[in-house]
Amino acid sequence: MKRLVFQVLTILTFLGCRDKVVIDPIDGDGHTHTHAELTAKGFPQMVIPLDNETSTEGIQLGRKLFYDPILSGDETQSCSSCHHQSRGFSDNKRFSVGIDGIAGDINASTIVNAGWQTSAFWDGRAESLEDQAVEPVHNPIEMNLEWSEALERLNGHPTYPAEFLNAFGETNITRSLVVKAIAQFERSLISNNSKFDKFQRGEGTLNALEIAGYNLFLKEDAECFHCHVPPLFMSNRLSNNGLDESPKEGYMGVTGDESDRGKFRIPTLRNIEVSGPYMHDGRFATLEEVMNFYSDSIKTSPTVDGLLPNDHGGFRFTELEKMQLVAFLKTLTDTSFLNNKKFSDPFE
Repeated sequence: MKRLVFQVLTILTFLGCRDKVVIDPIDGDGHTHTHAELTAKGFPQMVIPLDNETSTEGIQLGRKLFYDPILSGDETQSCSSCHHQSRGFSDNKRFSVGIDGIAGDINASTIVNAGWQTSAFWDGRAESLEDQAVEPVHNPIEMNLEWSEALERLNGHPTYPAEFLNAFGETNITRSLVVKAIAQFERSLISNNSKFDKFQRGEGTLNALEIAGYNLFLKEDAECFHCHVPPLFMSNRLSNNGLDESPKEGYMGVTGDESDRGKFRIPTLRNIEVSGPYMHDGRFATLEEVMNFYSDSIKTSPTVDGLLPNDHGGFRFTELEKMQLVAFLKTLTDTSFLNNKKFSDPFE
């Protein structure tokens, strides 16, 4: 399957997400559901898989599954155990710990505007949110539950069969339907109501430090905007950003191509203030540490991104410029997203 790739070339004025809801039958089975068209003005059109049309019933079911520990071996952890809404659906631990107390070596990714991603996982090995949702359930260091047992639990549950029937018109719960529901919920996690967004809409102002950081962000002196492309402030490229002279394999583990060594997904900067620790391995605890790295500590390696100054350590930011950039990044915090009850634990 070829990945769909898009790049936003201009900065747009964008408004809050307004979901359009119409009644529509699913073709072929006569089942009627409430179609949910996920749109956000100023954002590119979200590409929805043809076999997983988004519905309000599917989103609600996916939200429940996302928070339900029924999908873990000992029923103590859920997807939300490592993806906390208050942290932009990321984890405050450097490495998340699974049900058996085993930690991995990769930081849990944020789930913010994930519907615009063309790959998932830091190394880009999953080509869709549906593909991504398969792995944590049976991964022995995460939820550690065989899918056969997970499906037995769900099919024998007092309410889930009726909820899957309502969402998909199917009475038999399959792995495919479970991950489709979770992916629908994750696509609904749209964030575009930050202080910066309000400024763009003429509903607020930025202070002098924030404006200076925004201007620097857009200059080639810092190169931020080439990788973290507004308005999503992300890119679907994978990149070696110079963390190590001998980087981990990254995307090379997917392609087998040595030229992909050390390349990882470029994450969104939206809600970056709350989603630390940072980088694929969570090595930096603060945004200030991230600025110091890009200023003075970029390591040269054969596959380091050509946009980076890999011959002299970094961009050599002044202390004021670091402060300006951090101040701007904090304007991308969307408190309404972080506190939106539509995204919160339905069991509470």
